[in-house]
Amino acid sequence: MAKKKITKAVYLKWYEDMLFWRKFEDKTSALYIQQKIRGFLHLYNGQEAILTGSLFAMEPGDKMITAYRNHVQPIGMGVDPRKIMAELMGKKTGTSEGNGGSMHMFSKEHHFYGGHGIVGGQIPLGAGLAFGDKYAGRNNVTYCYMGDGATRQGAFHETMNLAMLWKLPVVFVIENNGYAMGTSVERTANHTDIWKLGLGYEMPCGPVDGMDPEKVYEAMNEATERARKGDGPTLLEIRTYRYKGHSMSDAQHYRTKDEVAEYQLKDPIGKVLKIIKDKKYATAKQIEEIDNRVKNLVKECVDFADESPFPEPENLYAHVYSEKDYPFIKN
Repeated sequence: MAKKKITKAVYLKWYEDMLFWRKFEDKTSALYIQQKIRGFLHLYNGQEAILTGSLFAMEPGDKMITAYRNHVQPIGMGVDPRKIMAELMGKKTGTSEGNGGSMHMFSKEHHFYGGHGIVGGQIPLGAGLAFGDKYAGRNNVTYCYMGDGATRQGAFHETMNLAMLWKLPVVFVIENNGYAMGTSVERTANHTDIWKLGLGYEMPCGPVDGMDPEKVYEAMNEATERARKGDGPTLLEIRTYRYKGHSMSDAQHYRTKDEVAEYQLKDPIGKVLKIIKDKKYATAKQIEEIDNRVKNLVKECVDFADESPFPEPENLYAHVYSEKDYPFIKN
């Protein structure tokens, strides 16, 4: 497919989407402190350009699978954000009826396949999704995301080998935010160019500026078209930065405030907003209207989740076994 043109409408959508994702995550942080969200909570702040550029490269029917930093990806794929907030708060109206929580978002309807809490666990599953499409003759591509720490798992290397051997239609994306939890890339390997791991499998690979949605789109589009044509997988190391800790319990002693401030100057939301202003794509009033829409939608999500009921205790036994094969679970 020909490269898409990045128009005024695209920039305005990018700005509104990324701003909503950022404010949505900020609100979940506040709700966590209020103990309305429990367990683990991993925020995507700073990495929004990766999702923005990826979504622009996708076509209907393409799939996405990722790790546990996974609240906004399903929203980008079309899942109702109110249901995502309800799931985070453990409510019955959530995407998994409150059973999955923060790390296990899922929507088969919208081709979003998780949300996986086991580091690297989603990598072979992403290859499996792509294998299914190839086997069934569907001309779709799977985007499989992972953190830099997941590339140290054996499953990563096994998957790279089979994906190349079978020429699977999958794009492997390393979201390199510099730290595996609190451990820097420099402390986990004798190289910092993670994308070079693809060279050992003769897989097309390369680095990408993850703070710029245009550059992400260009790289993802090229990799996607390669996969769609039957030429197999690509490994992209998209270099980004998370502005929050690994999770809400992370004191972030491993990095300085100056380092965080340096990367905040590269904020993808600010970068897109600057282009909108420089090219006069929107007036100050129109930008304010976008900001207000985002604010109101976040409030709507919280209100929906707050007003939703918790699941009944017996719901713990639902969707675990088949009632046909295990009739005793009704008792």
